[in-house]
Order: sequence, then C-alpha cells, then structure tokens
Amino acid sequence: MNGWSVAAAKAKLSEVVNRALSEGPQLITRNGREAVVVVSVEEWARRTKRAGSLVEFFSRSPLRGSKLKLERSPDGFRPVDL
Repeated sequence: MNGWSVAAAKAKLSEVVNRALSEGPQLITRNGREAVVVVSVEEWARRTKRAGSLVEFFSRSPLRGSKLKLERSPDGFRPVDL
C-alpha cells in the first residue's frame, strides 16, 4: 500500500485518487502515524458487501434448535439520569 503524508496527499489529491483507482488503497499518515486509507468505490463496495440477510445469519446459528431458554430479569428497568 502506498503511503502519503497529509500535506503530500492534499497537494496531490488528484494523484492519490488516480493511484487508488489504478493501484489500490492509498495510506495517508498524520504526524507519522497511519490515519486514513483512500480506496476506490469498487474496493469499498467489495469490502463492505453484506453476506446474506439477518434472517439467514440467525438461521445458520449453531444455537438454532438448541432449545436455549432465556428469561428476562423480573427487576424491570433501571433508573437512568439524563
């Protein structure tokens, strides 16, 4: 992954974007520490794609069919200061 300082990325934003599109994720550092990564929208969509629905997730659960019984506490709600 290519690295850029914030100042360099700011001065060459167009190049950062072009490289993210052609070469992959671009790491931007602030004060010598890793801060953010610039990625193409295709890469972002690929990495954040959902694998199924919530219903499918629960249906694949190893606890499904275990006859697990959960009970709520009879104490009710706790007072909360807002």
